[in-house]
Amino acid sequence: MTMNRAQRSPDDDVNPPERQTPSEGLTRREVLTLLNSAALGAYALSCGSAPRAPSALDTELKDPLYYSSATALAHAIRKKDLSSEEIVRVYLARIEKVNPAINAVILLAADAALERARTADASLARGESLGPLHGVPMTLKDSIDTAGMVSTGGTLGRANFVPERDATVAARLRAAGAIFLGKTNTPELTGSFETNNLLFGFTHNPYDLQRTPGGSSGGAAAIVASGGTAMDIGSDTGGSIRYPSHCCGIAGIKPTSGRVPRTGHIVPFGGILDTFTTLGPMARTVDDLILTLPLIAGPDWRDPSIVPMPLGDPLAVDLKRLRVSFHTDNGIATPTPETMQVVRRAGEALSAAGLSVEEVRPTGIEESLDIINAFWGAEGGYYERKVLEKAGTTKHSLTWMEEAKPITMHEFGDLIDQWDAFRVKMLTFFENFDVILSPVNGAPAQPHAKVVDDDPTFTYTETYNLTGWPAAVIRCGTSPEGLPIGVQVVAQPWREDVALAVASHLEKALGGFEPPAGL
Repeated sequence: MTMNRAQRSPDDDVNPPERQTPSEGLTRREVLTLLNSAALGAYALSCGSAPRAPSALDTELKDPLYYSSATALAHAIRKKDLSSEEIVRVYLARIEKVNPAINAVILLAADAALERARTADASLARGESLGPLHGVPMTLKDSIDTAGMVSTGGTLGRANFVPERDATVAARLRAAGAIFLGKTNTPELTGSFETNNLLFGFTHNPYDLQRTPGGSSGGAAAIVASGGTAMDIGSDTGGSIRYPSHCCGIAGIKPTSGRVPRTGHIVPFGGILDTFTTLGPMARTVDDLILTLPLIAGPDWRDPSIVPMPLGDPLAVDLKRLRVSFHTDNGIATPTPETMQVVRRAGEALSAAGLSVEEVRPTGIEESLDIINAFWGAEGGYYERKVLEKAGTTKHSLTWMEEAKPITMHEFGDLIDQWDAFRVKMLTFFENFDVILSPVNGAPAQPHAKVVDDDPTFTYTETYNLTGWPAAVIRCGTSPEGLPIGVQVVAQPWREDVALAVASHLEKALGGFEPPAGL
């Protein structure tokens, strides 16, 4: 179901970006370098310095156009090969075609998007650049506040809530020139691995409409995979970027905890799960993750957990110097044989490229399930109840809260000790490795009725919410049913550049995204 609402222009809610006048007659490589140095420069404002600008991202447009990367679209707009309005119209038409089947876009801002596209084209005609994403259309997960657009967070109390200000990530993307087509579905308060809520219902997987696209960023993953948007921004507390990316065969990254501000997210910073949650980009290509992450990272002087840590350049990573471990079973839930085979094949692809690869899993990783189960509901759902109360929601779908029993302070102290000991064991493992390859989940996308949030197969992602480490996902294979199978690429703290560099290599070696048939 798509809802159309009148939109006002949100431009007044965002500080206008500094105007740039690109030189005439630049080569393709020079324009791309300018494009990406601008993206990294935005991050440098927060961190004090920027890494070397990427210079080898793919700028080739696809046929059909809606499967082109955001990187290629931005390049085509800058070269004036295509106008932003043309591209926006292509995506609006694609959403109109596929969304009735998948129910991923729950609010469409067509008029506002077209108006902003025409503004972007007029600016470029005057030699002015709005930023690295000048005129590029995208969607945003409905858990992220967008000024002038209804932002429900999947909860009934916010059915008509229109924020006055953008979330930090939304403001930064607008300032970089992105155009928001609409909002994508999420479970209530992002609280499930299945994308379904009382406002908009289920979102369906474009590879099999009877299956889940994952959650909580399932609407984002489904519409990206269907070619209805160039990219989206997801949030991840237990795997909510990575599991949908796996289910829908796209690329996504959960950055290091403390990398991207959560200001303006439906579940904001704070609470006992504060370090578990982060925001990150989702797209069809790793190139688009490389392009977008620097734009949304860095302190906003609101979220107190964000660290001004420099962000490395994935294209400067020397892959052959990396030490890689992989495991196909975490000792908690054994995956399907096909899932295990895909992870093993990813390890072989890295070995063939000259990386040191060893099959070994971190000591203590099997403790993830007990610690995760202890954390969920440890305060009796107090934090979620506060969010629901603030939203004005009286009827909700978070049934687990009715059974959540708060633990005692003594039990909580023991839990923190257990968590700390677990993180020490995991970090010690990284003394001898730079990368961990693993399944994203124990199986490909499940039928809707079979998604259970406490399924132990979700520990493959939850482990790295416990550690806070960066983890990327890229499609590396296909199940016998024709469903995508992703591989999780985990790197040391703050080394998103390493995770993205390895994911990019696997994307090229094993095929990456493949469009769903029949849409």
